[in-house]
Amino acid sequence: MNKNEEIKEMVKQKYSEIALQDQDINASSCCGSGGCSTEVYNIMSDEYGHLDGYNPDADLKLGCGLPTEFAKINKGNTVVDLGSGAGNDCFVARHETGESGKVIGIDFTEAMIDKARNNAEKLGFNNVEFRLGDIEKIPITSNIADVVVSNCVMNLVPDKIKAFSEVYRILKPGGHFSISDIVLTGELPDKIKNAAEMYAGCVASAIQKEDYLQIIKDAGFKNSVLQKEKPIIVPTDILKNYLTKEEIETYTAAKTNIYSITIYAEKEVSCCEPNCC
Repeated sequence: MNKNEEIKEMVKQKYSEIALQDQDINASSCCGSGGCSTEVYNIMSDEYGHLDGYNPDADLKLGCGLPTEFAKINKGNTVVDLGSGAGNDCFVARHETGESGKVIGIDFTEAMIDKARNNAEKLGFNNVEFRLGDIEKIPITSNIADVVVSNCVMNLVPDKIKAFSEVYRILKPGGHFSISDIVLTGELPDKIKNAAEMYAGCVASAIQKEDYLQIIKDAGFKNSVLQKEKPIIVPTDILKNYLTKEEIETYTAAKTNIYSITIYAEKEVSCCEPNCC
């Protein structure tokens, strides 16, 4: 098994554990409630409660932004959520598309797909579906999505160039995405980069902000806009699980910055006929 496959298996295992955890237990734990910071998964999550369509049963507090709030979804749109988890962003998107639209969630963790399907069934939604699949090879026909959203997932994908080329492929000409993710300015210590928990928590897997934005540009997207940016502070009680006191002091002094960003970009309308522009 190569390194990329090992990373995928590690992430899949961790998120399967979270999906299978009882909702009440998760809500009362450090990870679920934010009551303490011994877990990295929820230190960057935003509150969804003010958004129409929000369903608490689908919110596992695993995101780092609110991409559906910024996604400019219209009635009747086809929306694809990459890394859909228990369905949180899909159900918010479904409120925006209405009954005439369609929402497709993609996740490569079977336990998450099962949880999302159960949530959709309880809500009685027949225009929201969940498919098991890899973001590096999205199981969706080309040129089908009006909008793509994703919340703190693209950074977990080993081949980010391939992932964004897949986003471009499935979008209709003139379609767009709104993606929330974690990026860096500065370098993380190797002990954090190599920690499985920090990788699954979206910190160790983050790349440089400039590199991330360049991948989007190279994929062919136009009119990119940084819709939101906020700093992410990793608390000392998490850092001490991986670094010595001296290493924490060095890391803090180096001023490595971790950010949650929400980025918007469009797929150009192609001109294939004479005088069509």
